[in-house]
Amino acid sequence: MSTPTEQAAAPSVPPPRNSPWWIAQLARVWRDLTSMRVALVLLFLLALAALPGALLPQRSLNAAKVDAYIAEYPTWGPLLNRLGFFEVFASPWFAAIYLLLFVSLVGCLIPRALEQARALRATPPATPRNLSRLPHHGRETVDTDADDVLGRVRGRLRGWRMVERDEPGGVRTLSAEKGFLHEAGNLVFHLALVGLLVGIALGKLFGYEGQVIVLAGGGQFCNTGILGYDSFRAGLRVDGTNLDPFCVRVDDFAASYLPNGQPDGFRAQLGYQTSGDIASGASQWQPYELEVNQPLRLDGERVYLLGHGYAPTFTVTYPDGTKRTSTVQWRPVDNATLLSEGTTKFDRPGLTDEADRRRNQLAITGLFAPTSSGGQIVGSVFPDLRDPQVAVDVYRGDLGLDDGRGQSIFTVDRKQVESGALTKVARQNVRPGEQVALDDGTTIRFDDVRQWVSLQVSYDPGQTAVLVFATLLLLGLGLSLTIKRRRFWVRLTPTGEGDPPRRTVVEIGGLARTDRAGYGEEFSRLRTELLGPLKEE
Repeated sequence: MSTPTEQAAAPSVPPPRNSPWWIAQLARVWRDLTSMRVALVLLFLLALAALPGALLPQRSLNAAKVDAYIAEYPTWGPLLNRLGFFEVFASPWFAAIYLLLFVSLVGCLIPRALEQARALRATPPATPRNLSRLPHHGRETVDTDADDVLGRVRGRLRGWRMVERDEPGGVRTLSAEKGFLHEAGNLVFHLALVGLLVGIALGKLFGYEGQVIVLAGGGQFCNTGILGYDSFRAGLRVDGTNLDPFCVRVDDFAASYLPNGQPDGFRAQLGYQTSGDIASGASQWQPYELEVNQPLRLDGERVYLLGHGYAPTFTVTYPDGTKRTSTVQWRPVDNATLLSEGTTKFDRPGLTDEADRRRNQLAITGLFAPTSSGGQIVGSVFPDLRDPQVAVDVYRGDLGLDDGRGQSIFTVDRKQVESGALTKVARQNVRPGEQVALDDGTTIRFDDVRQWVSLQVSYDPGQTAVLVFATLLLLGLGLSLTIKRRRFWVRLTPTGEGDPPRRTVVEIGGLARTDRAGYGEEFSRLRTELLGPLKEE
């Protein structure tokens, strides 16, 4: 049985005679490129080239893991990095395979589509001269005339494409064919495959994806540029300056858990404004309940709920009575219990001397447990807020915020600690309402805990095309696998006249165009229903 891919091979077209040698070479290259053998090789190479993207960390997804991998394997890591194995789907060699496969498929399908269009308009071929050579055939003499036999044949083959012909000597023939949708399904399968590749390419060129953390209880995010995102992955033709504007406000967040701590449901109550609302200056927010796998769809973008965590609130009271309060998200280090780590950083206000200001910066870092295990070493035993506690280390000195280098919001710069520019001045476990006193009279109070949600904004202009062509691909594959193209012929030769009534020699034959599986049974049923049990020769 031939597969849809094997049937889509393009016919080779030889170059014109007396053509220049370079035209002959181009024709040969094109003929080889558009052969199904090369298409299958390219398809295999594409699957092989995608393996590093699944086995190795990718820079677009997690740059930190890529850097850690290169540091762990100093021999192979830099080599793989130069070859683009950490950015597989954006590498030139992957794009080359992808484009060659696309060209090969198009080159195969264009002549195939023309051939199929001609076949759909063609009439069934004439009845073969010797039907007994066909895989399925029969012959019988019946006591009725040819018109009666043809009437029975037409009634039984209703829905088949039929053509009647007259031959010398009063012989009448009928050619019938059915199953044209098999070839149509085969063609739809391959055209949909090309359309699917085009849809994916559109998404990679003009789509983007970004993640952002927003505090529950009124935190807002507006899609006005890439600077509003915590991480942003842009398409090849997206520079982040022409995003569709919209705003999202997280009014509330609620998580439910099973007794064993397994999440049961996440729900975020949102308010949102579309680009039209923003342009009109509307002050109203439209409500929406955001859940996992139930995104908010607006202006072509989709907003997904990825996860959540906690943001402790600390208030620092300086010796002169000045207070500063800050709420910063801390990241989970244990997804089962939401034990989290992070750092909340403060600049001391009122200091005009730059050196003095840097020497008095504070960092509150440590571990937060939503349900504390108690004891000296703080751990979390449940992900919900039942007994929150923070194990804090307080650092004072130069945090390195002004040296121009990027710095994680979740940790302090270890180089500053190792150099002595940043020193630990306190360590204590605190619950809400408790405070830590420093040696200079500064106090740090753990006030409360807010929840944050992680949102992902996705824009893919090719998603509709991908859905349509994926559906057509499955439909075409189903048609090509379930429908069999077959042909049926009848030849009627009159013999004898007068009384008894005219007798007719009936010859029938059948042939399956695509595969013979099951056609023998169908032919036997046709033979019995049309003419009764016929004797095969």
